[in-house]
Parts: sequence; C-alpha cells; structure tokens
Amino acid sequence: MSEDIVIRVLLLPLALLYGIGIGIRNLFYRAGVLRSVRFDLPVISVGNLSVGGAGKSPHIEYLLRWLDRYIGIAVLSRGYGRKTYGYRPVTVIDNSEQVGDEPLQIKRKFPGVPVSVSESRALGVPELVKRNPETQCVLLDDAFQHLSVTPGLNILLTEYSRPFTRDWLLPAGRLREWRHGYRRADVIIVTKCPPVLTARDRYQMLMEIDPYPRQRVYFSRYRYGAPYDLFYPGVQRALDLETHVLLVSAIANTDYLLHYLGGEAASVQTLEFEDHHYFDEPDMYDILKRFDAMPHRNKIIVTTEKDAARLELHEAFLREKAMPVFVLPVEVAFCDNDEADFQADVKQFLLDFKV
Repeated sequence: MSEDIVIRVLLLPLALLYGIGIGIRNLFYRAGVLRSVRFDLPVISVGNLSVGGAGKSPHIEYLLRWLDRYIGIAVLSRGYGRKTYGYRPVTVIDNSEQVGDEPLQIKRKFPGVPVSVSESRALGVPELVKRNPETQCVLLDDAFQHLSVTPGLNILLTEYSRPFTRDWLLPAGRLREWRHGYRRADVIIVTKCPPVLTARDRYQMLMEIDPYPRQRVYFSRYRYGAPYDLFYPGVQRALDLETHVLLVSAIANTDYLLHYLGGEAASVQTLEFEDHHYFDEPDMYDILKRFDAMPHRNKIIVTTEKDAARLELHEAFLREKAMPVFVLPVEVAFCDNDEADFQADVKQFLLDFKV
C-alpha cells in the first residue's frame, strides 16, 4: 500500500465526520429548513466539487468573452484569500489583498464588466444588481456548494486527469462534498483534456461520470498564449527550446501546466506553494536564490495569471533585483464540436428564462 493510500485511510474517520456535516447541511436545504434564494434574472454558477484546480476562472472568462458582446453581464465571487470583508466592487487599481487574486484577474481582463466580491452570494447578487442596474445576467464564481442561491444554470467542472469520481472527501482527499452532489449540475465540463481526445476517451469518461439524462457533458482544454512581462504587459517573450524556465506557482495542480511548458522550453524548474499562497519576503528571496542558481544565461521566471496578482504586491523587490517575471496567459478551448453545442445550451437557457 502506497504512502498516500495509508495517509488517506488514516484520515477517513475525519473525512466521514466532515461528510456527515455536509450531508446534514444539504438535507436541511432540500427539506426547506435552510432557504435557498432564486432571483428574477438569469444566474449561472460555475464551480466544482473539489478544492481548486478545475479551471473556474478561465471558464468564467470564456463566458465573459462570449456573452459580454450581447447582454449586460456581471460577476460575483467570494474573493477567496482577501483581507477585507463584506460586499465590495472590484476595480482595476485594487490589489489581491483587497479583493482576492481571481476577481482582480477577471476585472483587469474585462474592465467594463461589473465584478464584485461578497462572502454571501444571497446578499451579494441583489447588491450587485442594485449598483449595476444594466445587469441582465450574473455569473457566480465557485458557487457550486453555496446552496443559499439556486442558480438557473449550474455548471460543474471536473478535471480530466482527476475527476470527482476518483476523489475522496476532505481531508482524506479534495472533495468538498459527497460525490453524488454532481446531481445538482445541469452542465458538466471535463476540463484540462489532452490535446488529442479520442472517441474512446470520451466514452470512458462519460461511463465513469454516468450523467443523468437531463445533464449535458462537454470537454474542454487550455490554450496558452505568449508570456508577457508582469509590469509591462505589452512586452511579450515567446518560449522556445533555448529558454530555461523557473516556474513559480501557488495553484492547486501544476501537472497540466508543466506538461505544456516541458514541450515549449529547454528546461523547467519549479518552485511551488500552496494554492492562493500570499508570497512574503522570505519567499521572494527563495525565488531569487533559485533563479540565480540556474546556470543558464537565457532564463526567465514564468508564473500564472492568478499568481501574478499576488506577486505584484512585491513590485519594489522584483524591480530592484531586476527579476524577469513573465505571466503565462490561458484561455479555454472546447474539444471537437463541443463549443457550438455548449453555447446553444447557454443561449437556450437565457432565451427560456422567465421571472
């Protein structure tokens, strides 16, 4: 038995207690003891059953990139990791400590879209709409477990290499609730798929998920762009097989990203931290030490868009040490013909919505 399995088995009693607590809470919502709010405008939730790593922000950005041309759309997020409380609109001049890394990332990419953070989605949605009366649809970021709001369209994300069907409850695994929670989803998107997804791959994943007849399942992958300078976004640095990379990241899972970088750069070293980790001064010196120790002349530091929002808090240090930090942008691309079908589903939901 591997060490990971042994640890998981030892943590199973705690996972069972956690699962019982979550099960009771969900039962209270189903029985009406705890109330869930519906709103008189379309609300689309994008979330997952696991803690991090499924690609919620890139999929929110995909919806924004597409829908913002046609309807008044806004985003509400919890603002995980921020050091402020209550409802707060996000502005492009905020920092990650004020609003969280992912909402800040989204706002800077879509400055014309209202983006707000609130611990309570039930209170945050009406406040968002009151302040932005042109809003016709609200996207809820990471709200699959937040049953205080009943979305009109519930989108569940799960990673191709680590689907919820193979996971365990916290703390033995990464699941935030029992696997059968997937039943609440209207749409399931299998994310971070390999570049080549065969019909057999699709069939095996569909059999594993075992969706209900009313649920639609789609497959997506990431498409990476050219890295750009952290402080001068107009300056790009294409990766090539002569460039050596130090990847600095604080995300839930780097496997997919490392697989991509491994085929684009001469070599890749990593310095990884916990998801949403706020870098401190010792961290910055560790990064500098690791970078200086790389013997290559043609070398850069690469980070994710989410991590960039937290690294920029150390702008003075990075500039003083002349550290070449480049941000790797990412977009969602649907596999095969899934994009047209997925968009048709969302369009139908919006057209059919009735107050």
